[in-house]
Amino acid sequence: MKNIYSITTLIALFLISSSSFLAGQRKRPPIDSTLKMDFEIYDPPSTLVVPENPVTRAKFPFIDVHSHHWRMEDTMYLHTIMKQMDTMNMQIVVNLSGRGGKRLKAMMDIVNASAYANRFVVFTNIELRSIDDPDWTASTVKQIEYDYKQGAKGLKIYKSQGMSNLDSMENRIRIDDPRIDPIWAKCGELGIPVLIHSADPPSFWNPLDENNERWLELKLRPGRKRDPATFTFEQIIAEQHNIFKKHPNTTFIAAHMGWYPNNLKKLAGYLEEMPNVYVEIGAVIAELGRQPRMANWFFEKYQDRVLFGKDSYKPEEYPTYFRVLESADEYFPYYKKYHAFWKMYGLDLPDHILEKLYYKNALKVIPGLDRSLFPK
Repeated sequence: MKNIYSITTLIALFLISSSSFLAGQRKRPPIDSTLKMDFEIYDPPSTLVVPENPVTRAKFPFIDVHSHHWRMEDTMYLHTIMKQMDTMNMQIVVNLSGRGGKRLKAMMDIVNASAYANRFVVFTNIELRSIDDPDWTASTVKQIEYDYKQGAKGLKIYKSQGMSNLDSMENRIRIDDPRIDPIWAKCGELGIPVLIHSADPPSFWNPLDENNERWLELKLRPGRKRDPATFTFEQIIAEQHNIFKKHPNTTFIAAHMGWYPNNLKKLAGYLEEMPNVYVEIGAVIAELGRQPRMANWFFEKYQDRVLFGKDSYKPEEYPTYFRVLESADEYFPYYKKYHAFWKMYGLDLPDHILEKLYYKNALKVIPGLDRSLFPK
């Protein structure tokens, strides 16, 4: 009888509990399906309370190897830039938009006549759209030699090479077109680096749907969407890597970490394969900031192969770079949601790596920089 009573009691308790649970379920208000919010709008302030250590000035003097300045022929512009650079602890800025020939000379004349000649470095550029001209290769090599004599410290290749530059037959000019080989070789002979931007983030080739991390950017900047039927990301990068391997005596700097900042293991494999290649971090700090452990591994292993770059020159944006590289802060935002809707974490890089990233590696790669501007 005692066992029967216990079983009956358990059943009763179970039925009571089930009834209470079901009653609670019935009382729960229904989901309001009319409540919706656009992804572009949803950006709630974080309730996370953690230490915050914004960094407005780099810990060490630094060289920005990836910048663009179209007004360097203006002495007042140089003066304005200098004051901004001093505030950030930027000792040298590399203007990649030297254009070449007479325009580069005019720019260098103004820079050299200023009081800041040792603070501004200029890279030259080449014109590819006339590549079918019989004397294009020879004349372009001569231009490189002329620009070098005027003070150009390197060659910058824009992403239009390999994507939008067309020859006289309206065919895409490949990055590894053999007619360009003498230019790469000449840069190696002169001892100047080639900073080359090839392709775009691979997401630009992916379907524009809910699975694309760059959806918001491509919505706001539809001209950045790429058609894989025309050419692919992998195709462009393979052409770039072909010239890296074909010209081992030329130093190349792959802009934007070669568009592999989101796959550092793969980038590491490329650096192992191509010892003449360096990378710079322009416009990819948000990728590094969301993977602090992997990024630390990469910087530790390849501390001699990474340079500081920013790309767009906007002084108000540099502190985000400094904070990611120098602080141990957690969960802080990037300054453009359409580039990075996620939060970032500080890498807290050690001083010896920061020094290489900020200036030592650039001093090694770019010839003729004023070493007196930096610690010994």
